[in-house]
Amino acid sequence: MNAAKVEARVLVIGVGNDFRGDDAAGLVVARRVDERNVDGIAVVEAPGEGASFIDAWNGTDAVILTDAVRSGSAPGTIHRLSPRALAANADLFHQSTHAISVPDAIELAGAMKRLPKRLIVVGIEGKSFQAGLGLSPEVEAALSSAVDTVLREARAMMRPSRV
Repeated sequence: MNAAKVEARVLVIGVGNDFRGDDAAGLVVARRVDERNVDGIAVVEAPGEGASFIDAWNGTDAVILTDAVRSGSAPGTIHRLSPRALAANADLFHQSTHAISVPDAIELAGAMKRLPKRLIVVGIEGKSFQAGLGLSPEVEAALSSAVDTVLREARAMMRPSRV
């Protein structure tokens, strides 16, 4: 991944497990964002525990996390969540294969005063989280939309703030 891009202003963190079906969606979205090679965006993968996010975003003001979710919505649905909305919808991540989930890691970072100034989670509704390689057709079909959502959010984060 392209974590060392010069002057990256937005960090995209792909979360997931390549060996658990649709749980790989966040990783795949991050890889596709990285393939676009957009100036100002750095990409890292976090296939491990949620606590690794805190180290990954250290010193970064703007972060977009991409991960698979399960809410009961149609597979492939794209969810955009702020930290506040994430706290209210933590059950979206109950299918996570991580001991420390995305909401738990964000809550921990907040308690440690190590949250980035701007944080958005882009969740892709999964269908199957069983062991195995490959995404469901519904999730595969939604990847382009998820990448577009991440890039739109990243561009918004890179705009100068109005005071």
